[in-house]
Amino acid sequence: MNILLDIFGSIFIAALLFLMIIKLSLFSANASYYSDNELKLQQNAKTLAEVLNHDLRKIGYQYDGTAIITAQPTQIKFYADMQAPGISGHGTMDVIEYFLGDSTDMASTPNPRDKVLYRVVNDVDTIGGPSLGLVNLKFSYLDSKGIVTSILDSIKYVKAEFWVEPSEAVNNFITGQQDSSVFTYWELTINPRNI
Repeated sequence: MNILLDIFGSIFIAALLFLMIIKLSLFSANASYYSDNELKLQQNAKTLAEVLNHDLRKIGYQYDGTAIITAQPTQIKFYADMQAPGISGHGTMDVIEYFLGDSTDMASTPNPRDKVLYRVVNDVDTIGGPSLGLVNLKFSYLDSKGIVTSILDSIKYVKAEFWVEPSEAVNNFITGQQDSSVFTYWELTINPRNI
């Protein structure tokens, strides 16, 4: 009888150890996926910030007058010499516009909220890259004292805020439900020297 109890006890303990190992393995895989998703979100936000930073710093370059044409919360349009920066007297003035598309533009991704950031050059060359998980973009315009303004002549700073979510759903390991708290927020304030 004691031998039978020892065998059943050993099987029970082995089963518990096996279940703990499986749970540890699942937790590790989920934590790795979650961490990779966070890294991807941060990289996507950094890429969007670099694109915006590159162009917004050039607002008014080689242009005399009010360089900003449109200053809306989700759209900015401005003059700048984008073709040959650094070459004085290049003479070609470009009109650059950024605006946020709607969520129907990205029907190919599982996230129903992601949108495309469009860049239009000279009202003809429209470039809409991948969404990179962008769900919202907001421009704010500040005067020389850092106060929000809508007067085009008084804009000295352009503040861009954007929110990036994963293109694939991330499930919470504990609840098993889709985790809506996974997002990255990025903010940059740019002082174009030419306005």
